[in-house]
Amino acid sequence: MAKCPHCEKTVTLKKSEPNQICRETEGVAKKEVMYSCPHCEKVIGFGFFLGGVLTGRP
Repeated sequence: MAKCPHCEKTVTLKKSEPNQICRETEGVAKKEVMYSCPHCEKVIGFGFFLGGVLTGRP
């Protein structure tokens, strides 16, 4: 199981579990994503992808 590098508590990407990493998405065609720990709310990482009209991804 993965652990937050800040608070050392268990985190997961699965939506059905209470330890799910928080994901915030901004943008229409170019999506920027910020992932944060559900326990300490510190940033774990960032991501970028093309979405929306171009790829059909939300």
